[in-house]
Amino acid sequence: MNFISMKKLSKFLSFLLILLAAIFMVAAMGESKADIAGQVVLNLNSETVKQEVTVKTFIDGDTTHFFVPESVNETGVLKARYLAVNTPEITGKIEEYGKKAADFTRERLSGAYSILIESDNGAWNKDSTGDRYLVWVWYKESANSPYRNLNIELLENGLAIANSSANNRYGDYCMTAISSAKEDKLNVYSGQKDPDFYYGDAIELTIKELRTNLEFYNGKKVAFNGVITINNANAVYVEQYDAETDMFFGMSVYYGYGLSGKGLEILRVGNEARIVGTVQYYEAGGTWQVSGLNYRTMKPKDPGNIQLVSEGHAPAYTLIDAETFLRGKVTVRGEETESVFDFAPMAIGTSVEIKNLFVESVYTTLDEDSSSYGAMTLTCKAGNDILQVRTTVLMENGERITEEKYLGKMIDVKGIVDYYEGAHQIKVFMPNQILIH
Repeated sequence: MNFISMKKLSKFLSFLLILLAAIFMVAAMGESKADIAGQVVLNLNSETVKQEVTVKTFIDGDTTHFFVPESVNETGVLKARYLAVNTPEITGKIEEYGKKAADFTRERLSGAYSILIESDNGAWNKDSTGDRYLVWVWYKESANSPYRNLNIELLENGLAIANSSANNRYGDYCMTAISSAKEDKLNVYSGQKDPDFYYGDAIELTIKELRTNLEFYNGKKVAFNGVITINNANAVYVEQYDAETDMFFGMSVYYGYGLSGKGLEILRVGNEARIVGTVQYYEAGGTWQVSGLNYRTMKPKDPGNIQLVSEGHAPAYTLIDAETFLRGKVTVRGEETESVFDFAPMAIGTSVEIKNLFVESVYTTLDEDSSSYGAMTLTCKAGNDILQVRTTVLMENGERITEEKYLGKMIDVKGIVDYYEGAHQIKVFMPNQILIH
């Protein structure tokens, strides 16, 4: 064999090794071939409680809210926590393979012909939070196909770790599924990086997690996704929907003067962006913000960069009333605990709408040395409740709008929940955010 042939053979062998390595990696990141979930048979005549359901809301890989008859739960909704599994998180701190697990559950149930939930014994049992029910989730793909156990599918695909997996009616199957996923090195057991996870030095989390634990994250670098709703005074407001609480959580993000070009384009209103920055308490405003944003043009995929996720969004402008704004409560549940917060502190930085406010008085900032010269504070009444609407300097036809336009009028307001001098208020940035009846 001559030298040229040897070189060709060497290149071919190198290519073959690379190809085999790629195939092995894909297999390690893929789905189970054992189909242990297909071996489990649903016994419709067993002593367990069963109910056919439809999906109301997908939360994450192991939590789904289902519509049920009122005979099962008087609210008509059952918040299901899947038995025997614990998938990586996406509703608080973001964990590796959390998105893949959530997508797996969504794909299976979204395309299902029928979904059925089953208790582990003869009753519907609640988890430690007292709000969610522990269930087995079964689905079938067509009218003639058998039901498949989604809990065990998650385990055998390496998209969940054990959670009292042996101590239940399908314990043997669960343990076999876990062993199979480990042997095949699937997903959480693969030893490979999750392609949907950012491996930077920032803590990946949701805005809800940040908003409910601000003191803990003070001074730390964090990363989260959210929709840009307002851009004003070198800062943007970012909001993110949370299915568990069915509300938006928001954050003020100060970008200062360090961004230009592509960085500023990413922060355009209507974009969903990945924000990376440091949490800090803004003493002058008495509020929290994220600052220290970067965009490295030469390294657009740098995990320390802000990044564009998607375009074409709009502020939520969640419709609320004065009662909710002033005295509403928000229950935030963790894996084992729950906490209750006042609504307004949790809604800071989000877009809301309040209708039928009567403007009793207007205060205008008339200090010509102030940057807010001409801004107004509208004291409004809704029934017996009083709340305040704060405006920036509003202009119309080249002229500053004065207090006479609103005083004594009934208005509808769209704005951002804000905090100033010990009180929560609605902040308005544009004239069209105040509608006079």
